[in-house]
Amino acid sequence: MFGGSKLEKSIDRRVFKFIFREIRDMGSREIKSPEDMLETPASLEEDGRSRKKLGMFFIESDNRRTAFGRGYTGGTTPVDIHGKPIADLSKTGGWIAALFIFGNEMAERMAYFGLSVNMVAFMFYVMHRPFSSSSNSVNNFLGISQVSSVLGGFLADAYLGRYWTIAIFTNIYLAGLIGITLCASMKIFVPNQDQCDQLSLLLGSCEPAKPWQMLYLYVVLYLTAFGAAGIRPCVSSFGADQFDERSKDYKTLLDRFFNFFYLCVTIGAIVAFTLVVYIQIERGWGAAFGSLAIAMGVSNMLFFAGTPLYRHRLPGGSPLTRVAQVLVAAFKKQHVPFTRSELVGLYELPGRHSAIKGSGKIPHTDDFRCLDKAALQLKEDGGNPSPWRLCTVTQVEEVKILIKLIPIPACTIMLNVILTEFITLSIQQAYTLNTHIGKLKLPVTCMPVFPGLSIFLILCLYYSVFVPVSRRITGHPHGASQLQRVGIGLFISILSVAWGGVFERFRRGYAIKHGYEFSFLTPMPDLSAYWLLIQYCLIGIAEVFSIVGLLEFLYEEAPDAMKSIGSAYAAIAGGLGCFAASIINSIVKSVTRNPENKQQSWLSQNINNAKFDYFYWLLTVLSIINFCFFLYSAHRYKYRSEQTFEAWETKQNILAEDS
Repeated sequence: MFGGSKLEKSIDRRVFKFIFREIRDMGSREIKSPEDMLETPASLEEDGRSRKKLGMFFIESDNRRTAFGRGYTGGTTPVDIHGKPIADLSKTGGWIAALFIFGNEMAERMAYFGLSVNMVAFMFYVMHRPFSSSSNSVNNFLGISQVSSVLGGFLADAYLGRYWTIAIFTNIYLAGLIGITLCASMKIFVPNQDQCDQLSLLLGSCEPAKPWQMLYLYVVLYLTAFGAAGIRPCVSSFGADQFDERSKDYKTLLDRFFNFFYLCVTIGAIVAFTLVVYIQIERGWGAAFGSLAIAMGVSNMLFFAGTPLYRHRLPGGSPLTRVAQVLVAAFKKQHVPFTRSELVGLYELPGRHSAIKGSGKIPHTDDFRCLDKAALQLKEDGGNPSPWRLCTVTQVEEVKILIKLIPIPACTIMLNVILTEFITLSIQQAYTLNTHIGKLKLPVTCMPVFPGLSIFLILCLYYSVFVPVSRRITGHPHGASQLQRVGIGLFISILSVAWGGVFERFRRGYAIKHGYEFSFLTPMPDLSAYWLLIQYCLIGIAEVFSIVGLLEFLYEEAPDAMKSIGSAYAAIAGGLGCFAASIINSIVKSVTRNPENKQQSWLSQNINNAKFDYFYWLLTVLSIINFCFFLYSAHRYKYRSEQTFEAWETKQNILAEDS
């Protein structure tokens, strides 16, 4: 391969046969290596084909087993809770096991949305904090709970495994909810409520919460955020682990799993926006938060009850350490050329075994060639090289995959900005509108239930309506690829926020025309709040396509031993969306407000004097720019299955040239 001898060409062809056999039989990322490989090339050819050949040749040594403990079977091997291979897979996993996991996610989402919709009002009405301060505090809580999901993903992939990470953090979540319930139920934890009417709240003359009372609230609130950080990146991945990768229907099962998974998320949100709000109105804050704690407690018992049915994946050791090793090794060899005479080849373990526990092998790709230096084996590396100087090809490819995944979830940050803004801005709009359905008056805090209802409806109709229609257009067996679904969602989110600007312009003009300019807390009886349903339904549809497609995309494309970190990317994007919304709000308020001319900001508390429509159109422009970046990123991205096939084609072309 690297020279012209018959022996090397014979070795080259045997390597190709093993590669092709693995691709054909398994459709996996694993590569078998010939056990009878007798020698390795001493140098690379300096012709134009040497770089292509480098990517297809792995020098493999048993010495590496001592550095990582031993070789491990691929990530397709499920084990029981004790780490032993499961003899009869028919008795574990599948939809029955997934149902117990669905319950945990439903309760977590119910608590998450229940806190998001009620905590702002609780801080304002009970703790007597300013509305803007309360809103920012809750936004920060939501953002931190999602961004910190990378911690849970790291612990699951590195040490604990997904099951034990969920088991530990779900109890931390429950402890936080119990603490919030106590805060809302015991007078010692809240300021004096006497002589604090609606006018006093608006004027800010109510007795504020003591510093220690706010400290207690923040401690238990962020305790729930810490619990959510461990659950969120693991639940979807752990549920997907229950299905056999070797099954012919695996792709279909995985597609349906993520849709049903998000259906559970939606049901939890609907319950939070309706039943929990009703309990708060009828029974008070303590009962509302207590209902969230009870739901989490019941879901914990159900989750543990399903333990005998679960399939597990072995944690693969610290992914951050492996990433650091690749970066350090590549840096040390940054000046080593690919054509150096002392070069032995790219380094990998033999056979189907990987140096990383719980992971199969990953074929070499030509992306980020600078990182390949970490796997360049030189004669000077010796027989037992340090992992900080020489890494396996699989380890290098893990880092490449993590880098290549970043642009796709990053493009959903703008979608999460819109979702965050809608929660607060649309509720402010709803306060000025008529929320009656016949004789029934719907509480304003229930308005966010409508995106959830639209999501529920779309998920129910997804396989009966969308998939057959889109399959005729795209020819894709699932109607649309994962990236196509993300793109559809981002496009619909643009329509949603654009309609929000159009309706807000009409609403503000109507309020000024009919004398409501300074009565921003008085509902206008002749203008229905259900005009907001258009933007709610559109953003719900956008969320279905983008988030579900993103979760499935990240699970399938992430390395075997980094599935939880891959899922954490979606949560991080959600958290960054919350932070970005707060930053955008602060910038807009600062830039558009002019005290000297008595000019209110676009986001003034008096919505009838504000310019919410301008703000919506600003978000529309930002969303269009984001969508263009997504189209560029999606066009450049290659699925891992495509890269495996291209590697096979490249090898076939090289063999044809050599023959």
